[in-house]
Amino acid sequence: MECDVAEIYALWYEEGSPLYELLRTHSALVAQKALDCAERHALDIDRRFVWEAAMLHDIGIFRTDAPGILCNGTEPYIRHGVIGRELLDGLGLPRHALVCERHTGAGLTVDDIIAQNLPLPYRDMVPISTEERLICYADKFFSKSGQFWKEKSLESVLRSMRKHGPETVSRFQAMHDEFG
Repeated sequence: MECDVAEIYALWYEEGSPLYELLRTHSALVAQKALDCAERHALDIDRRFVWEAAMLHDIGIFRTDAPGILCNGTEPYIRHGVIGRELLDGLGLPRHALVCERHTGAGLTVDDIIAQNLPLPYRDMVPISTEERLICYADKFFSKSGQFWKEKSLESVLRSMRKHGPETVSRFQAMHDEFG
């Protein structure tokens, strides 16, 4: 399937609804930061794919129970990436789907999933391609709550990463070294 972001949003989100606007704004900020980082570092990447995948990386949030960000589904929020993967795989967009699954935190290893008893499949969900890492990195600078349109500082992002252990910080730091 050709990737038409607006058509994909329309499958699960009502245009103009608060959740649609939140998702679209957050995703556009992530996409722009990712593309800015790519430009600054003259990365040899598929820029169209980065824009599309960044716009779709959180597509699965509507199925989660996160009322603070207007999501009234039944799944734990930590599952939004695997939900997004399932949705986009179903549309024949496997590369975009992997971005969904691999962008949570600084990526999750199977050891992270087991140690934290996360309700996720037991498999590594760490961004691999440059495009996946770039979107994962850019996403950490924008929240979907509070002043979600304001970019977080690097120190704020690192503080958040530290809560999840030194391996997470190390994965994020490697992305920062590459894209920051």
